[in-house]
Amino acid sequence: MSRVDPQAEHFVELMLDGEPELSEVLSCIFGIQTHEARTYEVLVENPGSTVEELAAELERDRSNVNRSLSTLREKGLATRERRLLDGGGHIYQYSATPLDEARERMHEALDTWTTAVRERIDEFGE
Repeated sequence: MSRVDPQAEHFVELMLDGEPELSEVLSCIFGIQTHEARTYEVLVENPGSTVEELAAELERDRSNVNRSLSTLREKGLATRERRLLDGGGHIYQYSATPLDEARERMHEALDTWTTAVRERIDEFGE
């Protein structure tokens, strides 16, 4: 029985969709959930947002937004900056990795996958 690569399944689904949305491509390439991709899209539109602002925009619980932001930061799709408040304390502001940079990373991931498939094809019959 052959092993099924989950990322390969995502690529197949993506290829079957004639015009995938950014969120679908992000989910496929980076292995993130749809709500995390949506969080990225909102960050692109609203750089420097706080968790509270994002939660309101996304109509999601702050703890869920925090988890999405953590995943996006792990994947290199978001950054966090600490801003000191005038009255003391601090707040974190989040921004999306610029779309041009994310696009380049998506191209690289796709190229890597294509190379792996080509190498596998070349192994057939050996």
